[in-house]
Amino acid sequence: MVLFLAVVVVPFLMNVATSFTRWSGVGTPTWIGFDNYVKLAGDERFWTSFQHNVALIVAMAILPTMLGLVLAATLFDYIGKKFGTRTAAGLRAAFYLPQVLPVAVAGVVWGWMLHPSYGAVNEIFGLKVNWLGDPDVALASVMAIMVWFQLGYPVVIFMAGLQRVDPALYEAAEIDGASWGRRFWHITVPQIRPEVYVVLLTCTIAALKVFGPIFVLTRGGPGSATMVPSYFSYLNFFQKVNVGYGSAIATVLALIIVVVTFLFLRVQERDR
Repeated sequence: MVLFLAVVVVPFLMNVATSFTRWSGVGTPTWIGFDNYVKLAGDERFWTSFQHNVALIVAMAILPTMLGLVLAATLFDYIGKKFGTRTAAGLRAAFYLPQVLPVAVAGVVWGWMLHPSYGAVNEIFGLKVNWLGDPDVALASVMAIMVWFQLGYPVVIFMAGLQRVDPALYEAAEIDGASWGRRFWHITVPQIRPEVYVVLLTCTIAALKVFGPIFVLTRGGPGSATMVPSYFSYLNFFQKVNVGYGSAIATVLALIIVVVTFLFLRVQERDR
């Protein structure tokens, strides 16, 4: 409790207090009330960054959850039975590897691969696309990278969840002639629904507060094509030295994450 107060609660309350001031980070803050929040409500760049956040929720939560379900079921129910549990475990580890890599390292490598002049992707497919420098494709490129980066997490969680499913359910369905697809839809998905909620919640939160990949890959650019609220807050904190406005952005983002978490938990509880 002491650590939680010192590391989370006190800094958050200090951030909230700062959001009601005009402050450059040095000297005495000037109290301006709700001016930062009024400015934020009319800031088109801020709302655009939240639209990009929605796209990243698709890339970091929805798509990895859907793909992770199929991959986990395939590894558990098909690969594990036909090629052995070691093969399934090896493939699971391969999918999880991006989660282990430091974000900076993965971002730099992807930056090389997507470079318009010497990138491997353009060389392999004979293209001349500026994947991270063209406003029309930059966000889609970041989304594709984030799917790759995030996919291993749901695969591991879902495979762990499948360990507790009674094998007799699969055996009975198989004896009755149910195809793999029917077994997946009528047994796998309902049985690991709690894990689906956990993955969706944690991945959605990760998407809402994503910072590292944006910082390494695009710096929110080109222009504001990949700007997200967390990076927008960082810009105001450390580049524009508008600490009060950056604090307001961070406070709004934190409140949105709390509301989303509350709604997820309510839906999960109602489903139970």
